[in-house]
Amino acid sequence: MRFRVAHLLIAGWLLTSFVSVSFGDDQAKARELQASEFRDKLQPFLAKFCLGCHNEKEKKANFDLTKYATPESILGDRKRWQRAAEYLASGEMPPEEAAQPEIEQADAMAAWIGTFLESQPCDPTDAGPGVVTLRRLNRVEYRNTVRDFVGVDYRPTDEFPSDDVGYGFDNIGDVLTLSTVLMEKYFAAAEQIAEEAILSDEARFGPALALDLEKAKASEAVHASNEGQKYFISNGTLGIPVKAEKPGTYRLKVRGWGDQGGDEVARMKLSVDGLGESVIDVPAVREKPGEYELTIKFEQPGERTATIEFANDAYLPKSDKQEGYDRNLMVETVQWVGPAPATAPKPLEFQRKLFACHPEGNHDDDCVKKILNQLAEKAFRRPPRSSETGRLFDLVQQSRRAGESFESGIQLALKALLISPHFLFKMEADPNYTSDAKVRSLNDYELATRLSYFLHSTMPDDELYALAKSGQLSKDDVLEKQVRRMLKDVRINQFVDNFGMQWLQLRNLQNIGFDTKRFPKFDGELRRAFTQETRQFLTHLIREDRSVLELIDADYTFVNEKLAGHYGIEGVKGRQFRKVTLTDRNRGGLITQASVLAVTSNPTRTSPVKRGRWILEQLLGTPPPPPPPNVPELMADEAALSGTLRQQMEQHRKDPSCATCHAKMDPLGFGLENFDAVGGWRNLDGNSPIDSTGELPSGEKFAGPGELKKILLGRKKEFVRSLAEKMMIYSLGRGLDTNDQCAIEEIVKAVEADDDKFSRLVLEIVRSDSFRKRLTAKAKP
Repeated sequence: MRFRVAHLLIAGWLLTSFVSVSFGDDQAKARELQASEFRDKLQPFLAKFCLGCHNEKEKKANFDLTKYATPESILGDRKRWQRAAEYLASGEMPPEEAAQPEIEQADAMAAWIGTFLESQPCDPTDAGPGVVTLRRLNRVEYRNTVRDFVGVDYRPTDEFPSDDVGYGFDNIGDVLTLSTVLMEKYFAAAEQIAEEAILSDEARFGPALALDLEKAKASEAVHASNEGQKYFISNGTLGIPVKAEKPGTYRLKVRGWGDQGGDEVARMKLSVDGLGESVIDVPAVREKPGEYELTIKFEQPGERTATIEFANDAYLPKSDKQEGYDRNLMVETVQWVGPAPATAPKPLEFQRKLFACHPEGNHDDDCVKKILNQLAEKAFRRPPRSSETGRLFDLVQQSRRAGESFESGIQLALKALLISPHFLFKMEADPNYTSDAKVRSLNDYELATRLSYFLHSTMPDDELYALAKSGQLSKDDVLEKQVRRMLKDVRINQFVDNFGMQWLQLRNLQNIGFDTKRFPKFDGELRRAFTQETRQFLTHLIREDRSVLELIDADYTFVNEKLAGHYGIEGVKGRQFRKVTLTDRNRGGLITQASVLAVTSNPTRTSPVKRGRWILEQLLGTPPPPPPPNVPELMADEAALSGTLRQQMEQHRKDPSCATCHAKMDPLGFGLENFDAVGGWRNLDGNSPIDSTGELPSGEKFAGPGELKKILLGRKKEFVRSLAEKMMIYSLGRGLDTNDQCAIEEIVKAVEADDDKFSRLVLEIVRSDSFRKRLTAKAKP
C-alpha cells in the first residue's frame, strides 16, 4: 500500500535540509546546497520515473519537466509543483503501470519540493497583484445594484443576454463583453427604471400643456422679449386663458427669475379666477432660473384665467453715495398641468429623500446640483468630479428650456447615469495617479466596491461607503470589522447564491430532468428542496462562522417534511426548513446532499464518473485531464451492457487510455453508489447489492460514504487550498497567477491556524495584495 505516515529517515533528511536552507548563515551556501540537491537528487529521480510522460513531446497533463533546469525555475509554477509533491507523497504518481520508486525515495522528493517552495516566499519587489480586466456588472450584480440605488426591484435582466462563464464563474472580467444587443437592453432598462424611480408631473398630475405667452393679456408694465418671454419692468399682470377639461387637481407652473435688489427678493403672485392664489418669493436670478407652482382644485370643468402678477417692484437710482438697483421679474415659460389621475401613483421613498431640498414652488439650481451630486455619487460608488455633474446639469437645463418639468429633467439625468460606464463597470482607473510605481493600493472607494460585490453582489451599503469616504476603510482593524459584519448580514445570501451555487455547479440542477418512471417521487417541489437545503446549509456555516471542513462532513443539515421523507428522517412536519441533527454518518456534508448527488447524475441512473470528477475538481482542485479523443463513452442504456453499473464501469476501464484517469475518479464515485440519481438511499442496484467500496491510487481503502468522507478530511489542506483558490478567483474576477499562489499558501496556513473558520478564509483573501492592490498603467508593456 502506497499510503503511509512519514518515516523517521525522511523526517531527519527533511530537518537537515530545511535547516541548511532556511537558517544557514551564508545564503550563498544555502543556494548552492539547494542547487546540488536539485541536480543530484531531484533531477535523476524525475528522469527515471517521470520524464517518460512529462517531456517536451508527450507533455501529459501539459507538464513538461525538461524546462526546469534550476531550483529557481520551479518557482514560476508553484501550484503545479505543489500538486506534483502531493501526488508523489500520496502514491498517485507515478501511475501503477510505470516504474515505481521506493516509498522512502518518493517521500524524500516530495518533502524536498514542499520544503523548497515554503522556504521561497514571493519577493515583494517582484510580486504583482495580477491584471484585472475592466469588469462589467453581470446580470445579478446589475439587478441588485439598481435595487439598492433607486429602490426599484426591476427585472430587466430576464431579457438580457446570458453572461459568459470563465474559470467556473460569471463575474470574470475577460468574458464579460458588452455587445450591441446588451447596450440596447441597457438603454431600454434605463428608460423604465428612471420612470419608475422618479415620477414625472405627467405621471402624478396628468399631461402638461405649454401655454402660449403671445396670447396672454398683459398690462403696460409687461414687455415681450425677443424669445417671447415676458418681462415685468414694474408691478403688472399677465392673464393667460386655461381650461379644466374635467373636475380634478391642476397645476400652474411658471419658470422665471428676477432682477434682484433691495431688502427683498422679487415676489410673484399666482392665481386662477379666485379658486386659488399664492404669493411666492422668486430668489432665482438670470443665470439660474427657477420653477414655481400653484396647485388648484376644480369642482367643475370650464375655462378660467390664470394670472401672474409682479408684486414688489422697486427702483433706487444710482448715485455717488449708493449703488442703486432696479427690481424686475422675468417669466420664461408657463405650463398648465392636469388633471391629476384619481389614483395617481405616489413617489418612492427614493424620490422623496432625493427631492428633500426642493419644496413646492422653489426649484432653484443649487437644489438641482445637490440632487445630481447625490445621484452621481451613488451611481459611481465614489464622489463625482465637477465635470461629471456639470454635464448632468446641462442635460437638466436643456430639458427645462424645452419646457419639461423639474422631475423630467432629473429623470433624464438618471437615465444618463444608468448607461454611464462608471455605473455599468467596476472602475479602478485613477486619473490622478501619477506615481511611477507599477503597483498601487486600491483607494478606499475601490476597496469598498470590491468588497461589497465580493460578499453581497451589489454596491456598498451606507456604512461601508461612509467608511470609504472618511478614509478609514483601508485600516486593517476597520476592514476586518466590516468583513465580519457583512458575513452576518442577511445579504450574504447573495454570496451563497452567486459563489456557492456556481462553485458547486448547482445552477445546472434546474436544467436536469429525471425519468419519472424510475424516480416517481421526484417533482418540482423536491427539486427546489434540494437547492434550499444546500443554501441554508451554506448560509448557516457562514453566518455562524463554522469550520469549512463541515462542508466535507457535518452532523447536521436542513430539511422540511418533503426532503426529510426523501432522506428517511422522521419527526419533521411542514414546509418550513429547519436544522436537524444527523445520526447516520452516511449523511452529512455536501457530497451526501441530494442537490450535489442529482447534479452529478444522469436522467436515468447514477454516474460514478461525474461524482468522482466533481469531488476531484470542486473539492480537491485536482481535475483530471479531458478524455483522449476517440474513446467511446459508457452507454446510457445500461441494458446494453452486462452486470451492475459498477461492473459496466469496470468493463469501460479496461481500455488502457481510460484507466489512469478513471482510477482516480471512479473509486470516489463508487463510494456514493448507495445514493440513487436523486439522492435517495438504496441498497440494491436492480437486483444486485450495491458495492460502495473503493481503493484510491494512494492505496487508501474505504467502504461507503462515511469512510470516504474520512479520507477526504485527511486531505483537508488540498480542500482548503482549492476552496481558497475558487473564492479568490470569484473575488477578483480573474484567473490566478504565480504570485497569487503565494497568497493562497499564506491563506491556507492562516485558516489552519484559526481552526479552519470560514471568516478567516474570507479575511485573508481580503487582506491579500491580490485583493487590495492593482497594477498601474506603468506596469503595462
